[in-house]
Amino acid sequence: MPTQNLSDAYIQQQAAAMHLDSPPPPVSPLARPILHVECALHPHSTCRFDTALRHVHTFLTDNFATLTLDTELRAQDGDFEEGGFVREHVEKIRVVEVTGLGEGDGEDGGTEIVGLEGVELDIHVYQLNDDTTTSSSTQSTSDPFGLSDDNDDGDEDECASATVVELPSRSLEGLWDSLVYEGDVKGKLLRFVSTLMLFSDCGVDFNVCSWNRLVLLHGPPGTGKTSLCRALAQKLSIRLSKRFSHGKLIEINSHSLFSKYFSESGKLVGKLFSQITSMVEDEDSFVCVLIDEVESLTSARKAGLGNNEPSDALRVVNALLTQLDRLRRRRNVLVLTTSNLLEAMDPAFVDRADIKQYVGAPSTNAIYTILRSCVNEMIRVGIVSSPTPIPSYAEASIGLYSQPNAPASVLYNVASECQGIGMSGRALRRLPVLAHARYLQGMGSRVEHCLEALGRVVREEREVMASIEAASGSK
Repeated sequence: MPTQNLSDAYIQQQAAAMHLDSPPPPVSPLARPILHVECALHPHSTCRFDTALRHVHTFLTDNFATLTLDTELRAQDGDFEEGGFVREHVEKIRVVEVTGLGEGDGEDGGTEIVGLEGVELDIHVYQLNDDTTTSSSTQSTSDPFGLSDDNDDGDEDECASATVVELPSRSLEGLWDSLVYEGDVKGKLLRFVSTLMLFSDCGVDFNVCSWNRLVLLHGPPGTGKTSLCRALAQKLSIRLSKRFSHGKLIEINSHSLFSKYFSESGKLVGKLFSQITSMVEDEDSFVCVLIDEVESLTSARKAGLGNNEPSDALRVVNALLTQLDRLRRRRNVLVLTTSNLLEAMDPAFVDRADIKQYVGAPSTNAIYTILRSCVNEMIRVGIVSSPTPIPSYAEASIGLYSQPNAPASVLYNVASECQGIGMSGRALRRLPVLAHARYLQGMGSRVEHCLEALGRVVREEREVMASIEAASGSK
């Protein structure tokens, strides 16, 4: 077969698997939709990933004609045959998503049923690491990158420059699914990374089509930007498990890169990225670099030029931009950054970001989904008693007005109140804890009482926020 035909078929299959922006170009019948299934091995399992993949593929095709998205099969629930390979080695199997369908990509199809005959099964096998994290201590002796000042005089206020988490990590398991955003924010990020891999595999000339492997998430505090970066790193380590044998998440402590000694900050940045480059040399490892509150490192250089004295911050910005330019040609690295103050950042850094994604406060529908997950979790463990879980918004909207006293309708009203006061995602997940502590206590509270308590807490939080605004306005 001519090389050109092989290349075309490869590109078509990869485009379907990586759910590139719709509508897709016409493809051959070989490019079927991809059903993504994630398979977590038991911690004690020593089997090869490719062996587990074959057994899980056989298990699914032999026992299921259809699969429902978001279905989770677990060994502890008895979903696997006693004495079989899957029961012995697999902790859980989760049906994640179907891609390559075109517009929509089934992104809201939480109850969508997929026939296995019409899709290509893509099984991602992984094994969780038990939080083997290089800790970021307040003591310079714990600095995992050895970036404390050479002239250290014994002060104990030195901070470690970064922490390193081995991926996929047990501490990050489930974080991706718990994050709820308006629109297809998570899908957009996955498609971006998939496209990077596709372009690299196809040998796209970097001088013709250019990219920087840099993502910038910006928006108000408490909207889940940092959590999304961590969850994305975890997700990619699973999704790319066939390509990379392991992954690392490097979280940079931005504030530790400013030295108390003049002109040393730029050197600290260079030293840090030199260590990161050493990690990236291992091409079997996928490395995600997370710089939280990156505005502290990339404040606009133009503002600093107005000062009579040279600013060490200018050297930091220049050093960071130089190091990012060196990383951009590496196939196994992705730089994730977050900012609460986009307008304060240097334009040269912002321009380098391939994706500049705004992450705002959640909408009413998103808030409903967040609160629903919290209430259903309390129902699952028995803190709250209910004959059935709280339904999804799509199901609840059918009886929103005809059944105003139904738990789903009451929860939606609570979500509307939260949206009205601009409550952040971080604050939303605290509400069930506050509601239980103030008004419920103990186990087995009726779901009606739980929702009533949630509403009371929201109204109390609204009063607190109003008093804070009034106090700040009077100053």
